[in-house]
Amino acid sequence: MVYFVGAGCGAPDLITVRGQRLVSRADCIIYAGSLVNPALLELAPEGCEIHNSACMTLQEVIAVMERTEAQKRMTVRLHTGDPCLYGAIREQMDALDARGIPYEICPGVSAFCGAAAALRAEYTLPGVSQTVILTRMEGRTAVPERERIAALAAHGATMVIFLSASLTQGLRTQLLAGGYAPDTPCAIVYKASWPDEKVLRCTVDTLPQTAQENGITRTALIAVGHFLGSSYELSKLYDAHFTTLYREGI
Repeated sequence: MVYFVGAGCGAPDLITVRGQRLVSRADCIIYAGSLVNPALLELAPEGCEIHNSACMTLQEVIAVMERTEAQKRMTVRLHTGDPCLYGAIREQMDALDARGIPYEICPGVSAFCGAAAALRAEYTLPGVSQTVILTRMEGRTAVPERERIAALAAHGATMVIFLSASLTQGLRTQLLAGGYAPDTPCAIVYKASWPDEKVLRCTVDTLPQTAQENGITRTALIAVGHFLGSSYELSKLYDAHFTTLYREGI
């Protein structure tokens, strides 16, 4: 069996209990070495075969899985955050399907959740934003035209932007083109939940300058929107005058 396991966003104790158990039972671990906290490898049992996928191609990753499966041993493919976001797991699953190798997915704490915790923020505030857009800037990997930052920014929703810390100049241009005002609150969260976590608050207009002055070029999320401001409406859920399934409003 192959298990795709979300390692969480950084802190080793943010892996799920299920993920921790799988890592502790693995015969082989293939981990995303550029992002997964190496402290998690300390959970591996003695004799576990460990591979850093940052140095491997897709074909090499699949070959290790195939060999381990042929030996009737268990593989953990350890991805950063939650594997469903920018984890490139579909191509791995399709390759396993083609080979008849069974697999399961263990979800993890995504970096966008870790970033919200670092910001002490709620992405969905009544009267401000009820939608969160998770996306990335176009770089070497293209994005569909309809999903470019300017098109998404037109919604005025909360945005959390992955894999774009080195592209802040172009990101600012697209955010402004999409309709965000220059003074729209913005934040850069570097290595959320790691010991060297850094939170930098700025505006859309000052985003590139803030990133440059603090040497941020990778391993950071960028959050944009008025959820970072101070104005919002109180939730109806806890309003004394609001009737719910569990209590009668006054």
